[in-house]
This record gives sequence, structure tokens and C-alpha cells, in this order.
Amino acid sequence: MKKNNIAKQTVRKPHHRKTSKARQAERGSSAGLVKQVIGVDLGDKSSRYCVLDGEGTVQVERSVATTRQGFSQVFAKMVRSRIALEVGTHSPWVSRLLESLGHEVIVANARRVRLISESSGKDDRMDARTLARLARVDPALLYPIRHRGEQAQQHLAMVKARAGLVDGRTALVNTARGLTKPFGERIGKCDADQMRVDKIEKLAPGVQAMLRPLLVVVEAMTEQIQSYDKELAEIARKHYPETALLEQITGVGLLIALTFILTLDDANRFQHSRDVGCFLGLRPKRRESGQSQPQLGITKEGDVYLRRLLVQGAHYIVSKRGPDTDLKRWGLKLAGSGDKRAKKRAVVAVARKLAILLHHLWVSGEEYEPLRHSRAQAIESAPAA
Repeated sequence: MKKNNIAKQTVRKPHHRKTSKARQAERGSSAGLVKQVIGVDLGDKSSRYCVLDGEGTVQVERSVATTRQGFSQVFAKMVRSRIALEVGTHSPWVSRLLESLGHEVIVANARRVRLISESSGKDDRMDARTLARLARVDPALLYPIRHRGEQAQQHLAMVKARAGLVDGRTALVNTARGLTKPFGERIGKCDADQMRVDKIEKLAPGVQAMLRPLLVVVEAMTEQIQSYDKELAEIARKHYPETALLEQITGVGLLIALTFILTLDDANRFQHSRDVGCFLGLRPKRRESGQSQPQLGITKEGDVYLRRLLVQGAHYIVSKRGPDTDLKRWGLKLAGSGDKRAKKRAVVAVARKLAILLHHLWVSGEEYEPLRHSRAQAIESAPAA
């Protein structure tokens, strides 16, 4: 109000009365608020939305088909609004569509909003209202996330499609092995990508007839996985040359490097490399109370598939096959001579360190030195000449 008075004293304008709507819009603009806030609870077939005006009063509550046509018909007609929606299967394309229509979009991590996730009166209408009210008060309360671009989304989907084939092939190979045992037969040891029809030639004719169609499918899946590998290698070479920086680490191949870059999307989104471990759910949970400091498991937040890949890479790093590196020495020291549980915790800790190291190499572009820390310590401890 003071600013308006000063403006009136220094600049004389023609006398006219402002309408209540004009004064409200002016106040909203000066406070950095939007005129209209919308909460959208996304469903698979239909979604519920709630529209609040600048005063927080509910204006409209309706449903819309969860399709491009449905959302375009409803939201293209609306004035520029702040729209909050939950992260989920449909949130990537919905957020991009709404932004293209000129709206401000907030994608909420509802798992971290107890008002939504732990509500005793949870339904689509109430969730939409809650999203709208929180977005109106302070968007930070929704723990907003940012979706990657459409091209990166397609590339990551290809990685996940390959993972689906690998999981399916593993399940079929395990089924084949399990079905042979009741007949007193066994399929020779081999990796899943080496499992072919000729592996069962020495089995009884009846068992061969039973397994042959299954192994034909396994062979076909292996061919498709190899096709994905070639295509992903070309994508990495053409669009993500920085994968070469990450592949400097033994135990990190093209798949881990590419998945890491596509999942994080932007290296500069993290202020510190150590934040990446928390982002991927590799940080231990904390539940301290007084003198009680129990050892808890990791949070398991973030992308499940990338976390699994990092753990696989960590297993190789600390194994006998892995070369001598600072990361391996640190992991083995952490495991000590403990039981399987201690070694498992050590592998997870190495996976967290690996994620931090990958991000550091990505940001800095440095050449990886496997024993950099150990050599620096040796120089420091060496006696002066």
C-alpha cells in the first residue's frame, strides 16, 4: 500500500476508480501469486481437478479424461494457472502438455507429503484439493520434482525395455532349470545369454520336447537384447559422449553410465556430488532418539533400476575379479572379516560412493585415477629426505 501511495504522489494519473478485480490482480502480482491455482489428482483413465481462486475459494471440481485430447480441451481454455499434480506414470506427458499451454506446473512428490500419503480420508477429490491448497500457500511443501525432456524419456524407456527383456529371460531360464530337476536331469552351467536349444541335446527326449519351445523364446529374447545393446551404444555415442568419462571406472560399463546420465538428467541439479547418494536412496535411514542410534537399512528412494545397477557394479568392484582401487580397499576395510550382513552393507556403501564418484567425473571431466587417495597418503606418510 505504501508503494502505491508514493507512486500517486510522484506521478499524477487520470482519476479513475479501480474495480475490485483489478485491485486483487494488482495485489496478487506484487506478491508473486498467480490468479488461479489448480490441483490435479492423476488417474489411469480419468483425473480429478480442483480450481481455487486467488482467495483460496473452490471454484470448480470436475473430472477429465486422462488423455491428451481431454486435458487440451479443458486446460487450453483456462487463464494461466499454477497447476500441481502428483508424480506418476502419466505425470511426464501431462506436465509437458500443460507447460506448452502456458501454465506453471509443479510435479509433487506425494510420498513426502504426509497430508496426502497418510490422509485418513484419502480420495481423488480430496487429493486434488490438498494439492491445490499446498501449491497456493507454498510450492516447496510439495517437494517438487523435475521431469526430464521427451527425448531423454524415450532413451531411458529403451533402457528400461531392455531391462524388462533381461528379467523375463532370467525367469524363463530359471523355469527351464527347475522343470528338468524332477526328471533327474540338469542343464549345464552357462550364462543366460548362452542358453540355447543345443544345451538340452543330451537330456531325455521327453524333457527336450518339453523345454524346446521355451528355449526358442529365450534365444529370441537374447537376440533382441543384443539389438538393444547396439542401439543404446549408438545413442550414447551420438547424444551422450560424457558416458566415456564414467566408463573409466572398472565395473562401470555403457549400461550403467548411460542409465546414470539419463536418470539424473542434469549434472548441475546437485550442489554437491554427495547428494546423489541420497537422491538414489542409498543413504541409511536415521531414527535417532536420545542415546539410541539403531542401524537401519537404506531409504530406497529414487530410481530402483539405477540403484540395482550400481549395486551390481559395486559387487564387481569389491570382488576378487575387480582390480585394486581406492574404492575396493575402502569397501573391503568396511566389510572387515564380518558376516554376510556386514559384506552386504559394505557393497551398498560402495555403491553409494560409486554414485558420488560418477557424478564427480561427470561434472569435472577429470581423468580417473584408481589409487589417487592411496598414493597421496603414501606421500604424506613418507619420511622427509
